[in-house]
Amino acid sequence: MSRRIVSASLPAFPWDTIADAKAKAQSHPGGIVDLSVGTPVDPTPQVVTEALTAFSDAHGYPQVWGTPALRAGILDHMKQVWGASAHLDENSVLPVVGTKELVASLPSQLGLGPDSRVVIPACAYPTYRVGAQLAGATVQAVDEPDEVKGTPDLIWINSPANPSGRILDLDEMKAWVELARSTGAVLASDECYGEFVWEGNSISVLDERVNGGDVTGLLACLSMSKRSNMAGYRAGFVVGDADLTQELLTLRKHSGLMVPAPVAEAMQAALSDRSHVLEQAKRYQLRRDVLKPALEQAGFRVDHSEGSLYLWATHGEDCRATLDRLADLGILCSPGDFYVDGGSDHVRIGLTATDERINTAAERLSESH
Repeated sequence: MSRRIVSASLPAFPWDTIADAKAKAQSHPGGIVDLSVGTPVDPTPQVVTEALTAFSDAHGYPQVWGTPALRAGILDHMKQVWGASAHLDENSVLPVVGTKELVASLPSQLGLGPDSRVVIPACAYPTYRVGAQLAGATVQAVDEPDEVKGTPDLIWINSPANPSGRILDLDEMKAWVELARSTGAVLASDECYGEFVWEGNSISVLDERVNGGDVTGLLACLSMSKRSNMAGYRAGFVVGDADLTQELLTLRKHSGLMVPAPVAEAMQAALSDRSHVLEQAKRYQLRRDVLKPALEQAGFRVDHSEGSLYLWATHGEDCRATLDRLADLGILCSPGDFYVDGGSDHVRIGLTATDERINTAAERLSESH
């Protein structure tokens, strides 16, 4: 009996390809400054850990749909922070086991296959492409709506974007909604960095200014990982068209894709408190204020980077040459070819390191020129 090995059709895991650069950076006398992965390094807020502990006696199975209180908390967050339509109700809400799981599985859960087309950003988080590949769908990577060819079934947008930090403005968001509606595609908007904006304003696809109060075919995907330093909790949620979220709920009930009960309580606690998010944003702002000018003084140009936790930088050379250039300084970044088809002259440099490590990176960059 023949068996299809799904992993054989997938690319190498990107971070496995920079092992040599990581080893070089680790050999620096002052130690590595690892800015290659967007994992939070700051403490999980006390309000979150206390909720997790209080509900640690989770002897029964959790609900795939989450608790009524969590659903209410998600709805309130979307309406109060993101201007989401007042017509949304708890049927429009679905907790997920971290949004990477959702991104990787959404095409399959929507029933897409070899005859389907998934549109992703031309410069994008790799899992959008992987999710389409897992479903066997065709991938089309574009920058603008008018570049889309054929009839898509699913469109991914990401603002503020990973890796570039680019923010889509109101007109751009509306153009993507119009394209989705004209083609019948589902539009999934990854907004996990939306509360970290340094220049301009981030807008949700659920904002009534974008969709006119009609969320048909629209999904907003958000994560607790960045805003609340909860990456280890694997907690996120999707909100939007109730027909879609309820379809996903049914599939996920059969699959057992449920957020653990203590994590659900921790999510609810985190969503009820914005003070820790504002505090975390200040931390990242200060780190950006140190690292961005240090890169520019060392001959880098920083493009976009209006939001998110990254600086999208170029030294005017192939990204792998820049990877080595920085590794010589004990600094590890992510090469741009992780995120685009073919080569790139950009690298992604994270703000997700301690103040001490960010300051060390800035000092090393200053000494390099």
